[in-house]
Amino acid sequence: MSRRTALTLLAAATATPLLASPQAAAAAPPLAAPGLDDPAKKEIAMKLLSSAENSSLDWKAQYKYIEDIGDGRGYTAGIVGFCSGTGDMLDLVELYTDRKPGNVLARYLPALRAVNGTDSHAGLDPHYPDHWRTAARDRTFQQAQNDERDRVYFTPAVRRAKADGLRALGQFVYFDAIVMHGDGGDTTSFGSIRRRALTKARPPAQGGDETTYLHAFLDARVWAMKQEEAHSDTSRVDTAQRVFLRKGNLDLVPPLDWKVYGDSYHLD
Repeated sequence: MSRRTALTLLAAATATPLLASPQAAAAAPPLAAPGLDDPAKKEIAMKLLSSAENSSLDWKAQYKYIEDIGDGRGYTAGIVGFCSGTGDMLDLVELYTDRKPGNVLARYLPALRAVNGTDSHAGLDPHYPDHWRTAARDRTFQQAQNDERDRVYFTPAVRRAKADGLRALGQFVYFDAIVMHGDGGDTTSFGSIRRRALTKARPPAQGGDETTYLHAFLDARVWAMKQEEAHSDTSRVDTAQRVFLRKGNLDLVPPLDWKVYGDSYHLD
Protein backbone atom coordinates (compact mmCIF):
# COMPACT_ATOMS: atom_id res chain seq x y z
CA MET A 1 0.00 0.00 0.00
CA SER A 2 1.39 3.39 -0.94
CA ARG A 3 1.88 6.15 1.62
CA ARG A 4 -0.70 8.30 -0.21
CA THR A 5 -3.29 5.50 -0.10
CA ALA A 6 -2.64 4.91 3.58
CA LEU A 7 -3.03 8.60 4.39
CA THR A 8 -6.26 8.76 2.35
CA LEU A 9 -7.75 5.81 4.23
CA LEU A 10 -6.68 7.28 7.58
CA ALA A 11 -8.22 10.68 6.73
CA ALA A 12 -11.48 9.04 5.69
CA ALA A 13 -11.62 7.05 8.91
CA THR A 14 -10.92 10.01 11.17
CA ALA A 15 -13.32 12.31 9.28
CA THR A 16 -16.31 10.02 9.87
CA PRO A 17 -18.47 11.87 12.43
CA LEU A 18 -19.64 10.11 15.53
CA LEU A 19 -23.43 9.94 15.75
CA ALA A 20 -24.75 11.72 18.81
CA SER A 21 -26.95 9.69 21.11
CA PRO A 22 -30.61 10.73 21.43
CA GLN A 23 -29.89 11.67 25.05
CA ALA A 24 -27.04 14.00 24.02
CA ALA A 25 -29.17 15.62 21.32
CA ALA A 26 -31.98 16.21 23.78
CA ALA A 27 -29.55 17.79 26.24
CA ALA A 28 -28.28 20.37 23.71
CA PRO A 29 -29.39 23.88 24.72
CA PRO A 30 -31.80 25.65 22.34
CA LEU A 31 -30.38 28.38 20.14
CA ALA A 32 -30.93 31.85 21.59
CA ALA A 33 -33.30 34.10 19.67
CA PRO A 34 -31.62 37.06 17.93
CA GLY A 35 -31.13 40.18 20.00
CA LEU A 36 -31.87 43.71 18.89
CA ASP A 37 -28.37 44.02 17.39
CA ASP A 38 -29.31 41.41 14.78
CA PRO A 39 -29.76 43.42 11.54
CA ALA A 40 -33.36 42.31 11.01
CA LYS A 41 -34.28 43.09 14.63
CA LYS A 42 -32.51 46.44 14.45
CA GLU A 43 -34.61 47.34 11.42
CA ILE A 44 -37.74 46.49 13.41
CA ALA A 45 -36.48 48.62 16.29
CA MET A 46 -35.95 51.62 14.05
CA LYS A 47 -39.42 51.28 12.54
CA LEU A 48 -40.98 51.04 15.99
CA LEU A 49 -39.04 54.10 17.12
CA SER A 50 -39.96 56.04 13.99
CA SER A 51 -43.65 55.30 14.47
CA ALA A 52 -43.44 57.05 17.84
CA GLU A 53 -41.01 59.81 16.94
CA ASN A 54 -42.22 60.64 13.43
CA SER A 55 -45.55 58.84 12.85
CA SER A 56 -43.97 56.83 10.04
CA LEU A 57 -42.30 53.46 9.57
CA ASP A 58 -39.92 54.98 7.02
CA TRP A 59 -37.15 55.80 9.47
CA LYS A 60 -34.62 56.55 6.73
CA ALA A 61 -36.83 59.43 5.60
CA GLN A 62 -36.14 61.08 8.97
CA TYR A 63 -32.51 62.05 8.31
CA LYS A 64 -33.96 65.36 7.08
CA TYR A 65 -36.51 65.83 9.87
CA ILE A 66 -36.11 68.97 12.00
CA GLU A 67 -38.46 71.07 14.12
CA ASP A 68 -38.86 72.59 17.56
CA ILE A 69 -41.54 70.51 19.30
CA GLY A 70 -41.72 72.84 22.27
CA ASP A 71 -40.22 70.48 24.84
CA GLY A 72 -37.53 72.87 26.03
CA ARG A 73 -34.78 71.11 24.08
CA GLY A 74 -34.54 73.49 21.13
CA TYR A 75 -34.48 71.91 17.69
CA THR A 76 -35.19 68.18 17.48
CA ALA A 77 -33.89 66.52 14.34
CA GLY A 78 -32.80 63.34 12.59
CA ILE A 79 -33.41 59.66 13.06
CA VAL A 80 -33.42 59.65 16.88
CA GLY A 81 -34.34 63.24 17.61
CA PHE A 82 -30.92 64.83 18.17
CA CYS A 83 -31.52 68.07 20.10
CA SER A 84 -29.75 71.41 19.94
CA GLY A 85 -30.32 71.85 23.66
CA THR A 86 -29.00 68.52 24.94
CA GLY A 87 -25.57 68.19 23.33
CA ASP A 88 -26.17 65.21 21.06
CA MET A 89 -26.86 67.43 18.03
CA LEU A 90 -23.62 69.29 18.71
CA ASP A 91 -21.71 66.00 18.91
CA LEU A 92 -23.29 64.89 15.63
CA VAL A 93 -22.40 68.06 13.73
CA GLU A 94 -18.86 67.92 15.14
CA LEU A 95 -18.50 64.33 13.89
CA TYR A 96 -19.88 65.31 10.49
CA THR A 97 -17.44 68.20 10.28
CA ASP A 98 -14.51 65.96 11.28
CA ARG A 99 -15.43 63.66 8.41
CA LYS A 100 -16.34 66.40 5.93
CA PRO A 101 -14.82 69.79 6.77
CA GLY A 102 -16.59 72.76 5.31
CA ASN A 103 -19.99 71.09 5.18
CA VAL A 104 -23.12 73.20 5.20
CA LEU A 105 -23.65 72.78 8.96
CA ALA A 106 -20.08 73.47 10.07
CA ARG A 107 -20.73 77.22 10.25
CA TYR A 108 -23.28 76.59 13.03
CA LEU A 109 -20.89 74.91 15.45
CA PRO A 110 -20.26 78.08 17.51
CA ALA A 111 -24.02 78.65 17.82
CA LEU A 112 -24.67 75.00 18.76
CA ARG A 113 -22.07 75.26 21.50
CA ALA A 114 -23.64 78.49 22.76
CA VAL A 115 -27.24 77.17 22.89
CA ASN A 116 -26.35 73.78 24.41
CA GLY A 117 -28.38 73.32 27.57
CA THR A 118 -31.08 75.77 26.47
CA ASP A 119 -34.03 75.94 24.10
CA SER A 120 -32.60 78.97 22.29
CA HIS A 121 -32.33 79.25 18.51
CA ALA A 122 -29.80 82.07 18.75
CA GLY A 123 -27.36 81.91 15.85
CA LEU A 124 -29.36 79.10 14.22
CA ASP A 125 -32.34 80.90 12.75
CA PRO A 126 -33.47 81.48 10.12
CA HIS A 127 -31.52 79.11 7.84
CA TYR A 128 -30.40 76.22 10.06
CA PRO A 129 -33.42 73.96 9.35
CA ASP A 130 -33.00 74.38 5.58
CA HIS A 131 -29.29 73.66 5.82
CA TRP A 132 -30.00 70.57 7.97
CA ARG A 133 -32.29 69.26 5.24
CA THR A 134 -29.61 69.96 2.65
CA ALA A 135 -27.02 68.05 4.72
CA ALA A 136 -29.44 65.14 5.09
CA ARG A 137 -29.03 64.37 1.39
CA ASP A 138 -25.33 63.71 2.02
CA ARG A 139 -24.51 60.07 2.74
CA THR A 140 -21.66 61.18 4.99
CA PHE A 141 -24.17 62.99 7.21
CA GLN A 142 -26.56 60.05 7.11
CA GLN A 143 -23.78 57.71 8.25
CA ALA A 144 -22.80 60.16 10.97
CA GLN A 145 -26.40 60.03 12.25
CA ASN A 146 -26.30 56.23 12.21
CA ASP A 147 -23.00 56.14 14.07
CA GLU A 148 -24.07 58.63 16.75
CA ARG A 149 -27.35 56.78 17.20
CA ASP A 150 -25.38 53.61 17.88
CA ARG A 151 -22.72 55.20 20.08
CA VAL A 152 -25.00 57.27 22.29
CA TYR A 153 -28.25 55.31 22.36
CA PHE A 154 -28.53 51.93 20.64
CA THR A 155 -25.34 50.17 21.73
CA PRO A 156 -25.52 51.26 25.39
CA ALA A 157 -29.20 50.29 25.58
CA VAL A 158 -28.67 46.83 24.11
CA ARG A 159 -25.59 46.21 26.25
CA ARG A 160 -27.39 47.15 29.46
CA ALA A 161 -30.48 45.17 28.56
CA LYS A 162 -28.42 42.07 27.80
CA ALA A 163 -26.61 42.49 31.11
CA ASP A 164 -30.05 42.48 32.77
CA GLY A 165 -30.91 39.26 30.92
CA LEU A 166 -33.52 40.89 28.67
CA ARG A 167 -34.43 39.69 25.21
CA ALA A 168 -35.21 41.77 22.11
CA LEU A 169 -38.35 43.42 23.47
CA GLY A 170 -36.61 44.47 26.66
CA GLN A 171 -33.66 45.71 24.65
CA PHE A 172 -36.02 47.88 22.60
CA VAL A 173 -37.76 49.11 25.76
CA TYR A 174 -34.37 50.33 27.03
CA PHE A 175 -33.45 51.84 23.66
CA ASP A 176 -36.69 53.80 23.38
CA ALA A 177 -36.33 55.06 26.94
CA ILE A 178 -32.75 56.27 26.45
CA VAL A 179 -33.70 58.03 23.22
CA MET A 180 -36.47 59.98 24.92
CA HIS A 181 -35.05 60.55 28.39
CA GLY A 182 -31.29 60.40 27.93
CA ASP A 183 -28.98 58.89 30.50
CA GLY A 184 -28.17 61.86 32.70
CA GLY A 185 -28.54 62.20 36.42
CA ASP A 186 -32.02 63.72 36.69
CA THR A 187 -35.09 61.93 38.06
CA THR A 188 -36.56 61.19 34.64
CA SER A 189 -33.38 59.84 33.00
CA PHE A 190 -33.02 56.22 31.90
CA GLY A 191 -30.90 55.36 34.93
CA SER A 192 -33.47 56.81 37.32
CA ILE A 193 -36.28 54.95 35.54
CA ARG A 194 -34.36 51.69 35.89
CA ARG A 195 -33.64 52.31 39.57
CA ARG A 196 -37.33 53.01 40.19
CA ALA A 197 -38.23 49.74 38.44
CA LEU A 198 -35.73 47.82 40.57
CA THR A 199 -37.63 48.81 43.71
CA LYS A 200 -40.59 46.82 42.36
CA ALA A 201 -39.05 43.86 40.52
CA ARG A 202 -35.79 42.18 39.57
CA PRO A 203 -34.56 41.50 36.02
CA PRO A 204 -33.77 37.93 34.91
CA ALA A 205 -30.04 38.43 35.53
CA GLN A 206 -30.89 38.95 39.21
CA GLY A 207 -33.24 35.97 39.37
CA GLY A 208 -36.44 37.85 38.52
CA ASP A 209 -39.19 37.19 36.00
CA GLU A 210 -38.65 39.02 32.71
CA THR A 211 -42.28 39.96 32.12
CA THR A 212 -42.80 41.18 35.67
CA TYR A 213 -39.66 43.29 35.51
CA LEU A 214 -40.55 44.84 32.16
CA HIS A 215 -43.99 45.81 33.45
CA ALA A 216 -42.27 47.50 36.40
CA PHE A 217 -39.88 49.30 34.06
CA LEU A 218 -42.71 50.49 31.83
CA ASP A 219 -44.65 51.69 34.90
CA ALA A 220 -41.60 53.75 35.89
CA ARG A 221 -41.24 54.98 32.31
CA VAL A 222 -44.86 56.16 32.22
CA TRP A 223 -44.28 58.06 35.46
CA ALA A 224 -41.24 59.76 33.94
CA MET A 225 -43.10 60.68 30.76
CA LYS A 226 -45.90 62.30 32.71
CA GLN A 227 -43.45 64.66 34.38
CA GLU A 228 -43.13 66.55 31.07
CA GLU A 229 -46.14 67.94 29.25
CA ALA A 230 -44.48 67.39 25.87
CA HIS A 231 -44.11 63.67 26.62
CA SER A 232 -47.30 63.09 28.60
CA ASP A 233 -48.95 61.02 25.87
CA THR A 234 -47.82 57.54 26.89
CA SER A 235 -49.29 55.60 23.97
CA ARG A 236 -45.83 54.52 22.75
CA VAL A 237 -45.79 52.46 25.95
CA ASP A 238 -49.49 51.70 26.49
CA THR A 239 -50.55 50.70 22.97
CA ALA A 240 -47.19 49.53 21.62
CA GLN A 241 -44.56 48.12 23.99
CA ARG A 242 -47.08 46.96 26.57
CA VAL A 243 -49.09 45.22 23.83
CA PHE A 244 -46.10 43.10 22.81
CA LEU A 245 -45.37 42.35 26.44
CA ARG A 246 -48.91 41.21 27.23
CA LYS A 247 -48.79 38.91 24.22
CA GLY A 248 -45.59 37.37 25.55
CA ASN A 249 -43.66 38.43 22.46
CA LEU A 250 -40.37 38.93 24.28
CA ASP A 251 -38.36 38.27 21.12
CA LEU A 252 -40.24 40.83 18.97
CA VAL A 253 -41.22 38.21 16.41
CA PRO A 254 -43.36 39.55 13.54
CA PRO A 255 -46.13 40.02 12.68
CA LEU A 256 -46.42 43.02 14.96
CA ASP A 257 -49.45 45.26 15.38
CA TRP A 258 -49.46 48.38 17.53
CA LYS A 259 -50.74 51.93 17.83
CA VAL A 260 -49.06 55.23 18.67
CA TYR A 261 -51.00 58.47 19.14
CA GLY A 262 -54.06 56.68 17.74
CA ASP A 263 -52.38 55.63 14.47
CA SER A 264 -52.22 51.91 13.68
CA TYR A 265 -49.11 50.14 12.39
CA HIS A 266 -48.32 46.64 11.15
CA LEU A 267 -45.09 44.78 10.40
CA ASP A 268 -44.94 41.34 8.79
